[in-house]
Amino acid sequence: MTPAAETRAAADRCLTIAVCAPQVPFVSGGAEEQVAALCRELRARGHRAELITLPYKWYPRPQLWRSIKMWELADLGESDGRRIDLVIATKFPSYFVHHGRRVLWLTHQYRQLYDLYGTPYSDYSPARWRDRRLRRRFVARDTAALARYARRFTISANTRERMRRYNGLEAETLYPPPKLADRVQCLEYDNFILSVGRLNRMKRTEGLLHALALTKTAARAVIAGTGPEEDRLKQLTHDLGLTARVEFTGYVDDDRLIDLYGRCLGVFFAPLDEDYGYITLEAFLAAKPVLTCSDSGGSMEFVVHEQNGFILPPGDWASAASCIDRLCRDRELCRSLGATGRAAVRAITWDHVLARLLEGAV
Repeated sequence: MTPAAETRAAADRCLTIAVCAPQVPFVSGGAEEQVAALCRELRARGHRAELITLPYKWYPRPQLWRSIKMWELADLGESDGRRIDLVIATKFPSYFVHHGRRVLWLTHQYRQLYDLYGTPYSDYSPARWRDRRLRRRFVARDTAALARYARRFTISANTRERMRRYNGLEAETLYPPPKLADRVQCLEYDNFILSVGRLNRMKRTEGLLHALALTKTAARAVIAGTGPEEDRLKQLTHDLGLTARVEFTGYVDDDRLIDLYGRCLGVFFAPLDEDYGYITLEAFLAAKPVLTCSDSGGSMEFVVHEQNGFILPPGDWASAASCIDRLCRDRELCRSLGATGRAAVRAITWDHVLARLLEGAV
């Protein structure tokens, strides 16, 4: 094939792709990084990819329906005279978008009306008849939207199982690689446990503080992140007498985060029913064991008790303290658990993700 023919063939394989994701203004986390990385990886392979966002609010209640309608009304058939070949929809409510060729890579649905319904983490209660009626309407509409996708993927088995349980729909799990996959590495095993992520109630960062207060060693904690629970966690640190043993770093850039992963003893990641959890994978890629809980969701797809980390009963911070002490006293245990964790996640790559998402489209 001549160079000119190769160029034409490459152009024929190039797709114009719209990656759709809602955006809560001024809030960013793992889901936002996932779609940004997806666009970068698509462009790196020669595709014309654009991130399409709409501002998202779920309150007051009528706004939930307006947010859905905004995506239903979005016209992504073409842009500036160029046809959009494919739409990749991600988390609620972006998958309500219409397009002739689209694929779902689901981050999560509107959890307040699904698995969090009737819990302290939801504004909706089964004790109120209006909430019960709203939930029935919502689930029916949500299910209809998801059922229109011929090809459905989820970012974790946890997200897949929620869709199966509540909507009766099947999907394939397609794990996204973490942002720092190619950069994290093990540098040493210092005497601190690392916690990474947004400081909100569902992350249960306070568990690390309660565990640290029960340890018998001089282990420390470094808590990287910001969020609405920051002041409460700092006050709890003071109340537990841990001020000298806990560092709150606030926001850290990638270089600092890589250093923290590289030097910590292990990583504490015990949220409530996390969708996926990049933190587990980044910890393992840095060859560090992970401490999680049996109800932590996505992390349970990777952590195996006593093989690459520790799985704790929810709220059993005495057991967490014992695990921290074991790591602090035994660096060889840290190395062994960390090496097993690293081997478990090395095969998660963007090449595999994109091959599945674009199958049949190129």
